[in-house]
Order: sequence, then C-alpha cells, then structure tokens
Amino acid sequence: MTKVSPSLLSADFGNLDRDIEMLDSSEAAMLHIDVMDGVFVPNISFGFPVMQAINRKARKPLDVHLMIVQPERYVSQVRDCGAEIMCVHYEACTHLNRLVNQIRQGGMKPAVALNPSTPVAMLEDIIDDLDMVLIMSVNPGFAAQKFIPGTLKKIKQLREMIAAHGVNVEIEVDGGINLETGRAVVDAGADIVVAGNFVFKAPEPVKAISDLSAL
Repeated sequence: MTKVSPSLLSADFGNLDRDIEMLDSSEAAMLHIDVMDGVFVPNISFGFPVMQAINRKARKPLDVHLMIVQPERYVSQVRDCGAEIMCVHYEACTHLNRLVNQIRQGGMKPAVALNPSTPVAMLEDIIDDLDMVLIMSVNPGFAAQKFIPGTLKKIKQLREMIAAHGVNVEIEVDGGINLETGRAVVDAGADIVVAGNFVFKAPEPVKAISDLSAL
C-alpha cells in the first residue's frame, strides 16, 4: 500500500476546516504542508499561524516541507506546530548534518528534499541519518506543474543507495502526481506520494486518495 500525503497547498483556504476533516476521514497517511518564503522559491504560501491552526484541527501527522532559506532558524517553531516530519532542502543548507541532528533532537523525523537538478549522490554522506528523502518531480514553488520524467531514474538510484547502506529511509515524491505518474514512481521505488490538485480538484477527493493508496 502506497502512503499518500495530500498537499494542503491545493486545498480551499476559505474552507480549510472542511478539507482537513475530509483528509482525516480518508486513507491519507499524513498531511503535506508546503512552506514557501518567496526567496528560495518564487512564491509565498503560509507560515506558522496557519500551521498551528492546521495542527489544532488535524488528526493525521504533519509532513512539513520547508522551501525556505535558513531553515535551521525554525526548528523549534516547526516542532511547536506539531510536525512529525521536518523536511529541508539540500540546496538551502550549508551545514546539513548539524541541522538533521537538530531536527531529530527536537523530536521530529529529519528529511531532506532534492530539487530536480540535484543528483542523488549528494546524499551519500547523510543518508544514514535520515528518515525520509523527498524527490522533487517538478521545480518547487508552484502547484499544478508537469511531472519531470527523469525523476524515475533518480528514485531508482536512491533506492539502490538506501539498500547499499542498509538503512530504513522512505522515499517521497512530490510534483505532478496522478494515477499514471504515481504508478510509475511507486514502481521505481517510492514509498510516499504527495498529491495536490489530483486530490483537491477531483470530483471525489476521498476516492482519489484511495486510488493512489492502492498503487
């Protein structure tokens, strides 16, 4: 069974309570929260007050993806928002090993995201310390982008690295996920798929999540 982490970036912010209740009643494994700062990526999403509101309402774990510069400044704030997973971008971190340790010491699961142009090999010296790797299958910053086919090769390379190190690290894929691309990434070795528009624009979002879970 594939884990599904619906991206709240595609939710109806005017009816966030309703959408969170829908996700809580679905087969979603967790809720994906994209935090953008307008610097690391060319867009701004939401900050800690919205995350705190989501945490008060949601019963499922929060999968927080920070697309921001200097993520090391916000470990305690992310923890206080109830995050189970804190994911930071390799490209945004000067001292990644230190930050990964801080995330784990803060009681969260550390994860690292890779942009489409960043090779999997960059994680060779940190993979043993992670709980999850997020492979971006679009360039981060906007919803509703087209899946980048080269992602499949990266997933396979990462799966081989994880096996070679003998560690239990999950692979999450984010960007352009639907039933077709979702099937492809799962076949390549992904454990978790992030889906935004495919879920929230669907006539039956709960069924869309169930269909992804069955991949």
